[in-house]
Amino acid sequence: MNTVPTITELPSSQQLVKSTVIAAIAAVVILVTVVLPAEYAIDPTGIGRVLKLTDMGKIKNQLAQEAEADRQQDVAKAQAAAPQPVVPAVTASATTDRYAHNHDTAAAVSAQQEPSQPVWKDEVTFTLQPGEGVEYKLNMDQGAKASYHWIAEGGGVNFDAHGDAPGRSVSYEKGKGVPSDKGTLTAAFKGSHGWYWRNRGQTAVTMKLRTAGEYGSLKRM
Repeated sequence: MNTVPTITELPSSQQLVKSTVIAAIAAVVILVTVVLPAEYAIDPTGIGRVLKLTDMGKIKNQLAQEAEADRQQDVAKAQAAAPQPVVPAVTASATTDRYAHNHDTAAAVSAQQEPSQPVWKDEVTFTLQPGEGVEYKLNMDQGAKASYHWIAEGGGVNFDAHGDAPGRSVSYEKGKGVPSDKGTLTAAFKGSHGWYWRNRGQTAVTMKLRTAGEYGSLKRM
């Protein structure tokens, strides 16, 4: 039995082009609505947030950032163990990696001492079990300022102060093994801005967060 298709049974050039265009469009749609939110927490259409794919992307980014921080700490320990000239040593119980994308962002998150104790608008207390992570966000307009003070009782925690909105994200400040932090956060754009904490210790940690200033609400994500 002859199974070789005849010339008339083969797809035409127009059909091949049409199929290629449809496949390309489908690939772009999948990239924008599924891959970007799930892998990189980039959600230009908002569909990723509805499908909870953006949360997956945030968790992957957080885990990757923590793994990189652990790698850098291991490299630093190896370098410290090697024979080196005697230099003044600087030690700290908690290390922080503070950075920002531009000068305005750096000024927005500098941990500065307030001239007077703020009147706190919200105060929450929660427990982080070993390996557990929790995120709290403030609903803020662009340029709005919020004072904050959080304390980890029972051990230091890893944290990431950041903000996000549909199609936008910014990282304000990071820290590893930090027992407390306070200062003023200025929103780089209209959206949700706040903190993600993770307990990398072996015992439970009690977290206390206090906030005040120009924001609509404080919400656990």
